Amino acid sequence: MRTIELLYALFSVTLATAGLAMVTMAVRAYQRTSRRAMLHLSVGFTLIVAAAIATTVSAFATDFTGTRLLLSVNYLITTIGYLFVMYSIIDG
Repeated sequence: MRTIELLYALFSVTLATAGLAMVTMAVRAYQRTSRRAMLHLSVGFTLIVAAAIATTVSAFATDFTGTRLLLSVNYLITTIGYLFVMYSIIDG
């Protein structure tokens, strides 16, 4: 594995770990408070993390071919995730 691929995998794992920590915190907050904003926040971060993980796995599985489609799908799912995060702020 080349250095750039190793760095990409490392940063992806870091992003996924931080994102899953945010999902865990939001779910716990929702369980304690039953506030819908926390539910929207957890859905948003779940989508963001799912996009990051799926993109990394797909990139390595396809040997980094078809990156335009891969990145387009990533940005679509990530954008939807951020819309949920933004809505949680508005709804809160």
